[in-house]
Amino acid sequence: MAYVVGLVVLLVGLLVSIALHEVGHMVPAKRFGVRVSQYMVGFGPTVWSRVRGETEYGVKGIPLGGYVRLIGMYPPKEALGRPPRAGRFAELVDGARQASAEEIRPGEDTRAFYRLSAPKKIVVMLGGPMMNLVIAAVLLTVIMAGIGLPGSQATTTVGSVGQCVTTQPTDSCTAADPRSPAVQAGLRPGDRIVSWGPRQISSWSDVQTAIKDVPGENIPVVVERDGRTVTLHVSPVVANRPVFGPDGTPKTDANGTLVVEPTRYVGFSPTAAIERQPLTAVPAALGNALGQTVAIVATLPGRLVDVTKAALGMQARSPSSVVGVVGVARLAGEIGEAPIGLSQRIAGWLSILASLNIALFVFNLIPLVPLDGGHVAGAIWEGARRAFARWRGLPRPAPSDVARMVPVAYGVFLVLVAMSLVLVVADLVAPVRI
Repeated sequence: MAYVVGLVVLLVGLLVSIALHEVGHMVPAKRFGVRVSQYMVGFGPTVWSRVRGETEYGVKGIPLGGYVRLIGMYPPKEALGRPPRAGRFAELVDGARQASAEEIRPGEDTRAFYRLSAPKKIVVMLGGPMMNLVIAAVLLTVIMAGIGLPGSQATTTVGSVGQCVTTQPTDSCTAADPRSPAVQAGLRPGDRIVSWGPRQISSWSDVQTAIKDVPGENIPVVVERDGRTVTLHVSPVVANRPVFGPDGTPKTDANGTLVVEPTRYVGFSPTAAIERQPLTAVPAALGNALGQTVAIVATLPGRLVDVTKAALGMQARSPSSVVGVVGVARLAGEIGEAPIGLSQRIAGWLSILASLNIALFVFNLIPLVPLDGGHVAGAIWEGARRAFARWRGLPRPAPSDVARMVPVAYGVFLVLVAMSLVLVVADLVAPVRI
């Protein structure tokens, strides 16, 4: 049930993000006098719609996007002042231009999008991505200042359980390694340690001291699990473990080798205490997330090659791999089932939604149609041409003919579909797990 709740939270959050993205386009467009004939969340068949004023508002069956239809997105050929070109691509462009012109009712030519000034076009097209950036900033504020982030202070709640006892602290488990005392005792992530043998536990340092000082085997350890107390029996072993300095970092010798010493070992680590962050920390976190997302988008072709190899079984899937809609849904479901508190579960879901909105912001700024950045690039080019004409005293140039980018839009659409299919397959056969 918790897994399903995670999926529902993700779906609702994604739909709200898409809806607000389109509001970011629609509001300034209407403000500037452009007629908005449709406002739709989703693609495919219409599930519900209502006409309010001059706009049809609705929801479609495939919740993977949305759109607002602004009349006159492309200038008609009469406004371009040049003869039509020949060729198959030219026919495709003329078809898109004609379809755009047919949306303009008699007497509404002044309300067409292509009639707007370049700055107003930029405002309309950036309105959607900027809305995603605002959503991400709000979500990060709620996470950091409202709920809090794990800090440096350890708690008495188990965060992770080591699966085995290794000969060296840095070794991974092998079939020959014995199971850790924590696993044998049945200790689980999310357990809060109440007592260790005869000692009551109130801090992580109490736990560390008790492990070292309470002798013997089958030590009774009382934990709180899902609102009830459970008594486990732990038998610590002696194993080589790292020696930590006063600042909490592992010590190394003159050769850089990790310093270890025999110590009583159980095999679990704590969670970190949740600490609310100041509002002043949010801009830096948002900027860091933006930088990381830009880097991911810039290296996306190489990352997709790695994802394809993982899907074909040629290599393991990296934990930092890009994921598609299936992978994101899986992560949301796993957060729902994770042995963590409700506040941290909510923080995990909000973090996913913040990341998605940042990705939508960055991705939509790519200067290729049908992405918003393609129309922004066309408006910037149009504004530059008009500024140059004014400076030279030349006649006002015709509107920027963004319709000529329609063949590119089809190509970009096919690339996005192919990329989505690769990610879906990879997320199913080689998923990334938390």
